[in-house]
Amino acid sequence: MICQTTLAGEVSVSGHGLHTGERASITLKPAPAYHGYVFRRTDLNNFEIAAAPQFVTHVSYATTLMRKGVMISTVEHLLAALAGSHIDNCLIEIDSLEVPILDGSAEPFIDMIERAGTTSLKAPRQFLRILKWVEVAEGFRRMSITPAPAFSISCMIEFPHPLIGTQRYDLELRDGEFASRLASARTFGFLSEIEALRKLGLARGASLENAIGLTPEGGIMNPEGLRSSDEFVRHKIIDIIGDLALFGMPVLGRVQAERTGHGVHTALVSRVLRDDSAWEIINSTALGQAV
Repeated sequence: MICQTTLAGEVSVSGHGLHTGERASITLKPAPAYHGYVFRRTDLNNFEIAAAPQFVTHVSYATTLMRKGVMISTVEHLLAALAGSHIDNCLIEIDSLEVPILDGSAEPFIDMIERAGTTSLKAPRQFLRILKWVEVAEGFRRMSITPAPAFSISCMIEFPHPLIGTQRYDLELRDGEFASRLASARTFGFLSEIEALRKLGLARGASLENAIGLTPEGGIMNPEGLRSSDEFVRHKIIDIIGDLALFGMPVLGRVQAERTGHGVHTALVSRVLRDDSAWEIINSTALGQAV
């Protein structure tokens, strides 16, 4: 039997939000079986918000959850690290409204999870198995999921910048693949858009310490350069994995994404779950083999 997992201990980190610029501390804590990922606002009488599609609100430049007017913003990198590390259950305590951006990648969260360690719970892991093709399309943005024996992603991005252009990446999420191939890829932004974003109350915490800054002349502002030539598409896959973590359990299916963003990712989650014929929940005991 493949058992559900949680953290073996508590681990904390502090930083500031990418969009709000506000300081925040988070603590990842062990949680029981069937708990899933739940955020607890320690600054608001321990108010809790589950990482679930019914609580998704703003999805323009980050994924934000809201319940009864209480928000948790920019959750995708942390959720991706938990899902990519095969952690099924985690209580996330936070004392502000935005998860700290740290270095702009998922790697600091992977480091936290590794420091805390992982432990098995006495319950079979559950999987959401995709039973038929489901697609969401918004203009030139397109994302689909189809039945498959394991979880994999094929992603294409396209931006009119010499360092990006068209990039593609394929990944099957096996043990260790997230940490080794994706986690270090940072978020990125265009210098020409920063002023407009800040007028909207966004990107107030953005800096070269937590994002790749792309110049109108076709270069980047970061003196250390890129971590990989395709860092941009790898980061997009981090966003996809984080948003698909809203399913609440590992997915058995193949995802294809073209020019997508958080709105398309979360729309696909909602469309799948609204169609009872598109999915089923199975226990690891029913799979007949390790996944």
